[in-house]
Amino acid sequence: MSPRVVPAALLALLVILHAQLWFGRGSVPAVTHLTEQLTAQNQQNRQAQLANDQLAAEVRDLAEGLEMVEEKARLELGMVKPNEIYVQIAAAPKASTPASN
Repeated sequence: MSPRVVPAALLALLVILHAQLWFGRGSVPAVTHLTEQLTAQNQQNRQAQLANDQLAAEVRDLAEGLEMVEEKARLELGMVKPNEIYVQIAAAPKASTPASN
């Protein structure tokens, strides 16, 4: 074997590995591009999550809001549903004590 074969093979291997580092599938530019895509996707996900949270809050408010409106109408306006009987119980008035002078 020639004394120059081993260094030439190692140099060729180094060139191949270096080329993979800069131009291959897991190259530095490809990883940088994928990192930028990941950052953009995470931002879109955060915006979508905020929109979902806002919609969920609106749905919850609408569901609870109707119950609150119904409760208020029952207490303040005496609303009754069909086939319900409205019964109002009045508290007995408290006896007042005469004020002393």
